[in-house]
Amino acid sequence: MNHSEALPMSTLHPLITTDPGRRGGRACVRDLRISVGDVLGWLARGMSLVEIMAEYPELTHADIHACLAYAADREQHEVHVAAAT
Repeated sequence: MNHSEALPMSTLHPLITTDPGRRGGRACVRDLRISVGDVLGWLARGMSLVEIMAEYPELTHADIHACLAYAADREQHEVHVAAAT
């Protein structure tokens, strides 16, 4: 695969892509070097959507919501390990 060709994570999250040559293969927004984890971290630290978009004008409301939707879906597929008895 050409490193300039990022792959969408799925049809459910077309704005979220992965590319082994970008950010260590982490899920990123579109073809940007901004990872889903970056966006989640900014939100967790209390940044508003408006503040994030002012700091990173290449991001849109749809991009930020796509990060949240992607994270929510991953949470739904979380694997739980039973405690040892």
